[in-house]
Amino acid sequence: MTQMTDTDTPKPASARKVLCIEDEHFISELYVRALSKEGYKVDVIADGKEALEVAEKNEYDIILLDLMVPNFSGIEILRVLRDPARVPPIKAKIIVTTNLEQREDVRADIEKQADAYVVKAELTPHELADLVNHIQ
Repeated sequence: MTQMTDTDTPKPASARKVLCIEDEHFISELYVRALSKEGYKVDVIADGKEALEVAEKNEYDIILLDLMVPNFSGIEILRVLRDPARVPPIKAKIIVTTNLEQREDVRADIEKQADAYVVKAELTPHELADLVNHIQ
């Protein structure tokens, strides 16, 4: 029989923290509204370098990661956060958000490192909130 610990029990949305790394103010506002309605605490950072520093503190449950942010790309952030040599490993689930068309090999590489990959134009903020609700 497996014993469950506090870390195995899914947190209610109200106890979950989301870091939104997004430089488009309008998009980040839509995400904040949708996720806040679901009870998430959401922080938004538009600068890639600053966002990486904050993400590395390992205080978030979910990271929404745009691939095109200034000063450090989302792909670079993803590689640093998912580095297998990282101690301790990042606990956050990472959802890559983009509107960029990616070559199949590049997208496959990103998808291997992320917990989800979404095209922003194909997903409403409400649908994003539903996705976040189902990521454990």
